Order: sequence, then structure tokens, then C-alpha cells
Amino acid sequence: MRNWERALSVLEALCERGQAAEHGWTLDTELLPSHQQQVNALESQSLVELAGWEDRAELSALEGRPVRWAARLTPYGHDTLAYGQSRPRAEPSPGEAGPDRQVVELIPSQMAALRVFVGLADQLRVPPADGLAEQVRAASCDHGIKRWRLYLTPEQMDSVAYGLWLHRMTGSAAEANRFGREYGVVHSPARAE
Repeated sequence: MRNWERALSVLEALCERGQAAEHGWTLDTELLPSHQQQVNALESQSLVELAGWEDRAELSALEGRPVRWAARLTPYGHDTLAYGQSRPRAEPSPGEAGPDRQVVELIPSQMAALRVFVGLADQLRVPPADGLAEQVRAASCDHGIKRWRLYLTPEQMDSVAYGLWLHRMTGSAAEANRFGREYGVVHSPARAE
């Protein structure tokens, strides 16, 4: 397990135990000593707050026993955990793309239009296909050729074509035209009905 994975694991444990406790702290009896050492390291990065003397005294009174150590997430720790749980995952290699997925490489303007499309999902009557937002979030950029790489199902390909059609209808046709040329998928309202 890499250092950042270990750190996220400890942040998750602190979050879960802190949420389960009314006071929001994770106590000395709830974490292994190795995790406590990791928490001490995370404190130096301002991701975790260790309880001071006064907080430990209050916790001891609540628990009915001496509390020697307690920790909780700081706002930075909370945000790091939220980002870590949602961050783009490593892309699968082309061999792992799966038989139902096609590798798609989009130029930056196509990717920008696609981000707008998936960002409007809750406002659209024809929302993006299932999983498309996750693919957009997990897309990686090959900076050498300036292309964003996604692994899309046929339904997601159609959805991308629809998003680029919306972009065409409100300004630029270049992105939809390029997608149609390269992948043979074009949205047409007449065919969609």
C-alpha cells in the first residue's frame, strides 16, 4: 500500500469513527497504535487535529475513563478524504478497456464541451448516459498529442454525440463534426425519436 493510500485509509477510519461518536472524536481505544502513529504524521500536514489537554479531560468525563489520545479530521483532512474518494482513477490500459468499450481521444475543446454537458445532468431532459460523468472525471490527458482519453460504451458514445450536438446548436460545430468524422457517431434529433 502506498503512503497516500495508507493516509486515505486512516482518514477514512477517523471520519467513520468520528461520525459514529456524538462528540466527533476518534479515541485511543478505537485505532491501532500503527494508525495512531500515522495520525500523528497527518497532524503535521494539518489534516488531523489531536485533542489537547482540555478536550481530553472533557472526553474522559464523557467516557467515564481516562482518554489519553483523541483525534479528528480538520476541514483540510475532510476535503482531502472527499477528493481522494472521488479522484480520477488510473486509466485501464487498452487491453483492459473491455470488449464493450471503445477508446476515444478528444481534443481539449471537445472535452470542455463534454464537461459542460455532464455538469448540466440534473437540468437536462435527456441526461448523459450512465457512467459518462465518471468517465469524464477519470479521463487522462496525453499531453504529447493534446488528447483526452476515455473508454466509452456505445451508449456513452451516443451520449457524447448528443452533448456535442448541443454544443453545435449553441455555437461551434467543429467539435461535433470532428467526433462524427473520427468515430462515425452523430446525433440527429430526427433519428433519435
